Amino acid sequence: MSSKSWRIAAKAPPGHLLQFPHLHRLLVQTLYNRGITEPERVSAFLDPDSARVNPFALQGMNDAVTRIRRALRAGERTAVYGDFDADGVTATALLVETLQALGADVQPYIPDRHSEGYGLKKEALTLLARAGVDLVITVDCGIRACEQIAHAGRLGLDVIVTDHHSLGRQLPPAAAVINPWRDAATSPSHQAWSDGLSGSGVAYQVARALLLSNRQSPVSEREVLLEEDHLLDLVALGTVADVVPLLGENRALVRRGLQRINAMERVGIRALCQKAGLKPGSVDAGSLGYVLGPRLNAAGRIAHARSAYRLLMTHDPDEAAELAGLLDTLNRQRQEVTRAAQEKARWMVSEVVDSACLLFAAAPDFPAGIAGLVASRLTDEFYRPSVVVSIGETLSRGSARSIAEFDIAEALERCEDLLVRHGGHAAAGGFTVANDQLDPLAHRLQQIAADQLGDQELMPTLTVDAEVDLSSMSWDLCEQLARLEPCGCGNERPLFVSRSAHVCRSRAVGRESSHLKLTISDGMAAWDAIAFRQGEWAGQLPDAVDLAYYLEVNEWNGQRQLQLNVQDIQPATSWDGGGADLETAAR
Repeated sequence: MSSKSWRIAAKAPPGHLLQFPHLHRLLVQTLYNRGITEPERVSAFLDPDSARVNPFALQGMNDAVTRIRRALRAGERTAVYGDFDADGVTATALLVETLQALGADVQPYIPDRHSEGYGLKKEALTLLARAGVDLVITVDCGIRACEQIAHAGRLGLDVIVTDHHSLGRQLPPAAAVINPWRDAATSPSHQAWSDGLSGSGVAYQVARALLLSNRQSPVSEREVLLEEDHLLDLVALGTVADVVPLLGENRALVRRGLQRINAMERVGIRALCQKAGLKPGSVDAGSLGYVLGPRLNAAGRIAHARSAYRLLMTHDPDEAAELAGLLDTLNRQRQEVTRAAQEKARWMVSEVVDSACLLFAAAPDFPAGIAGLVASRLTDEFYRPSVVVSIGETLSRGSARSIAEFDIAEALERCEDLLVRHGGHAAAGGFTVANDQLDPLAHRLQQIAADQLGDQELMPTLTVDAEVDLSSMSWDLCEQLARLEPCGCGNERPLFVSRSAHVCRSRAVGRESSHLKLTISDGMAAWDAIAFRQGEWAGQLPDAVDLAYYLEVNEWNGQRQLQLNVQDIQPATSWDGGGADLETAAR
């Protein structure tokens, strides 16, 4: 029934539970599982806004601020060079808005995914130089663009790099380079940098530094009305959409950004929420990752990301409504294109999926804009690192997604001699490759994966926070667990297991009957449960099952009730009483 394994976390010692009498035992257990055990660390985690990072602690920040302030004083023309995904677009909007508030002559430049591809390009830099630009600030790109930045220097352009992707063998020859991984390498104990800011998070630190500097020493008599907190909605969107760890500074930024998003103060975000059916006060990290983020990303995947940028920057409600409608339409198109490409990619790897340690699918009709999505779906379904390539006339562009056991960025680094360019991080990467190197690339990546993974049983593992009786679930627990929000990458929602639950009813629901709606009982009370993308089990479940689930609130027609969000179902096994022992220990 299930192809996943469950790893049950070690129980917190009874004495540890007693240190926190004001917290629910399962909240303490969850924190214990994440290594947050000391009272001071528990307090800091539950109040992430208590500690703020000094943006000037980032290497290169002083040089960047000095150069930007010089451009402001001299009236130099500045370009913010971004990326076409949600993180890059929000970072571009964020920095342009900041520079405009400071009186800069500034323009955005977001490349076209289909005709230009990712990152700094010599041709684009040449166009900017001809347009009179003096200073280029990258966001969410540029850390490996040594040759391109050297070209910019020959054109008389200064470049400041702000990026969060993995470092290359050398830093680019820029006026300043800001990348958290520089700081993590020199000070790995610095939690804010080792947790990995997003591109928008790095841009926000630059914006903070500029605004702080301007308060202390204004570059002009212009009144600057922008506050750094005004930018947090953009940071939250970019951070969650780019799936960076929601820990440390990232978590604090997203938490505060969600407050601004739920206030619906930005015209474009309000219009996008209205189009997506999100009400003020209801937007959480999941809404950013699964509802708003995909709509922003759809612009760059299907058309041009400038429409997403315009939505975030407009002050006109009518224009915002029109652009939100456009992004919604593009997102539906993206879903259809992805579905068709996914079916083809799945067919292409079907014969080798049982034996291959890495899946590789390449075709001319895989749109570059959705290659990463298709790779992600393959990885989710088969639990293998997956590479999907859009074959062009002479060059091809690929996206890779990986599993916890395999660092795809390191693997691409070992294929550097075969690639035109590449970048990414452990879980995801992208590259450009000459067509005549496609087969050698596939062979080498598969060999690297076989060497590292060949002797392992590759199976997705669910890390369970505690085994409990269903009767442990309550409104009080739900409210206390909410203190862990925002949850997401690196700060997963607490996952519980309950054994030998009776299946009262089950039926398939949703589009194409893809989801499973359940009523579960422990003999004392009945619980509503939903198992997304598990509709095939409707009518086929045994009478008793073991469930791995999140506790959540379901709101429908103005009614709020607790429900179980089921992540996995297995036939019932005998229970060793783990949850009961946990409850007894806490009394």
